Amino acid sequence: MKRSMVLATGAVLLLATACTSDVPPGGAAPTAAPGTSAPPAATQFFDQAEHDRQLALRDEAAEGPADQPWVQMLEPEMVDTAQYATQGPHNVCFSNASVDNPWRQVGWTTMQAEVDLHRDEIANFTALDAGASDDKQISDIQQLVGGDCDALIVSPNTTATLTPAVEAACGQLPVIVFDRGVDTDCPVTFIHPVGGYAFGATAAEFLADQVGQGGKVLALRVLPGVDVLENRWAAAERIFAARGVDVVGVEFTENDTATAKSVVSDYLQREGQINGIWMDDGTAAVAALEAFEDAGQPLPAISGEDQQQFLEKWQAEGLTAQAPTYPTFQWRTAVIAALQILRGEQVPSEWILPQPTITSENLDQYLQPGLPPLHYALCGCQQMPDFPARWGA
Repeated sequence: MKRSMVLATGAVLLLATACTSDVPPGGAAPTAAPGTSAPPAATQFFDQAEHDRQLALRDEAAEGPADQPWVQMLEPEMVDTAQYATQGPHNVCFSNASVDNPWRQVGWTTMQAEVDLHRDEIANFTALDAGASDDKQISDIQQLVGGDCDALIVSPNTTATLTPAVEAACGQLPVIVFDRGVDTDCPVTFIHPVGGYAFGATAAEFLADQVGQGGKVLALRVLPGVDVLENRWAAAERIFAARGVDVVGVEFTENDTATAKSVVSDYLQREGQINGIWMDDGTAAVAALEAFEDAGQPLPAISGEDQQQFLEKWQAEGLTAQAPTYPTFQWRTAVIAALQILRGEQVPSEWILPQPTITSENLDQYLQPGLPPLHYALCGCQQMPDFPARWGA
């Protein structure tokens, strides 16, 4: 099976354009102006078998230390890496798609902190940032492969375009892919959380429980044509239909907070009342809630993400809320996997990480006071040296 986009990761997804937390820069497909209604989820973005697999994985117990989710794994199929074992310390290289949004910035900070924990094994850590350019990343990979790298970590900018460059690299050294996938099985391991279907379904189930049959839900989406986001909405759309939820609108906002607030305000005027807000990316969650406050309306049930400003408002206002996540702790896993491979230790061919959900019951466990508004709680960095200062506190 080709391991691409969290089969959609993150997933793989996941990606990053403009200011979204985990959205890819190039999802292609049609574009829609901010505030325009979204068409039904495209069938080319729905895979029933993968949908069913991800929803089932939500209930699976992960293998590994309970207090270290970044090294846990779901249903791993281990592969032998003895052929890659070399004497350290090692030169580890990283081709990064970009650091052009808060999710990726938190991840990059966390990855560097993980490298610092292994300075006895890592002689040099060389990272090149593609600036969300496929051409630049292809060149970066070629440069790194032609250098003195013992292992190469790649977070691809886009899936199909980067696949040939990754395949070429696989012929020269062990490759670790994470966050976003490629259309080849040649990397030694592909690291990602459970996936977009699980994210979207978890949020939709929560909102359906809260608003009930006939309850009004407004869906706020980022962009059309991005696999993981389409997966999130495809799963949610099916649940809302099955549960009799009235989806009053599906709107693209390009993750612009002003646009999101304006869209919600328009719907409140049109509908009179909205019971729930579903989001395929939580960056604009606070702005959406502010529209209710400005209109003097009670705050709705809402799904967001593990971003600091949303968690703080949730706690302060006692929101009816839930936060599916796409953990940034996977940036740690990539470094750990590279070192395991260079020691000749077995790793999963597809390293599926847990994808926790933040609820009112466990909110206090994830909310860390004093961190910047755009920090992501599931960095797995709370016990790392220089926390929280290194992460902007």
